[in-house]
Amino acid sequence: MAETFNVAALQMRSGTDKEKNVATAIELVHAAADRGASYIQLPEYFNFYGSARYFEDVSETVPGPTTSRFADVARERGVTVHLGSVLETSPLARHSYNTSVLIGAHGEIRATYRKVHLFDIDVPGEVTYQESAAIASGSELVVAPLGDVVLGLTICFDLRFAELYRALALRGATMFAVPSAFSAVTGPAHWHVLLRARAIENHAFVVAATQAGTTEEGLATYGHAMIIDPWGVALAESSTDQPEVVFAAIDLDEVTRRRREIDVLALRRPELYREAVGDFDEDQ
Repeated sequence: MAETFNVAALQMRSGTDKEKNVATAIELVHAAADRGASYIQLPEYFNFYGSARYFEDVSETVPGPTTSRFADVARERGVTVHLGSVLETSPLARHSYNTSVLIGAHGEIRATYRKVHLFDIDVPGEVTYQESAAIASGSELVVAPLGDVVLGLTICFDLRFAELYRALALRGATMFAVPSAFSAVTGPAHWHVLLRARAIENHAFVVAATQAGTTEEGLATYGHAMIIDPWGVALAESSTDQPEVVFAAIDLDEVTRRRREIDVLALRRPELYREAVGDFDEDQ
C-alpha cells in the first residue's frame, strides 16, 4: 500500500493589520490540521501585505514574535507549519529579508530560506514593481527533510527560474514549496503553466499557497492556491478568491515511479549547458 502524506496550501487575503493577519492564519492552520494535514503552508507576506514603505517598521527577527506564536500552534497540533514568508530584519539599511520559516511539529525551526530572486519588473502599462528597493536578497539554496519528503524552499518570483528547481532536485528535493503573492496581471497567463512545468521538469510535488484578491492599497494578486503531482496534474486548487484550505493526500511513491519512468535527473548533459546555468557544481 502506497504511503501518503497529507498537505495543505492556505489561501489568504492579507493586508496591513498584522495582528488580524496572524489570527486568520492561525484559524486556517487549525482548519487544515482538523482535515488531517501534517504539512501546512502559508502564503508569501502572510502576516503583512502592504506598501514597502512600512516593511522596515513591521520586520522582526527570526526567531521572533510571529515564529513563536506559530511554534505554539505547531506544537499544539503536532503539525509542520511553513510560514510562507515574513519580513525579517536585515543588516542592510532600509531593507528587510523576505524569509520563509519552516516550523516542525515540536515547535522547532527546521529551516529558514531568504528569497533569492527579487520581483523587479516593468511591464509597460500593466505592472511595475521593484522588490529590491526594500528587500535584501538571500544567497543560499535550502532543502529540508520532512520524514520521507525532502522539501525544496522557494518563494513566488523564484518560480520563473527553472535552474533553481533543478538545483534543489539535485540536492534531494521531492516536493517544492512555492508560497506566493503572484500578480493578478501575469497570473492568468503564467501561474498554472510555471507551477506544472516545475513539477514535470523534476518529477516532484509542488505546493503553492497564495494571496488572493486586491488589498485596500490596490495590490492585486491572482490566488489559485494549488497542489500538483510529479506528472503535472493539479490534485487540488482553490475555488474562490477568499481564505481557503487547499488539501491533498499525496502518494510519496509517485516521485520515485515517475523518475524511474523518465529519468530526467540522470539523463542530463550538464557539460553541454553549464555556461547557461553558471559555474556552480550541479552535482553537489
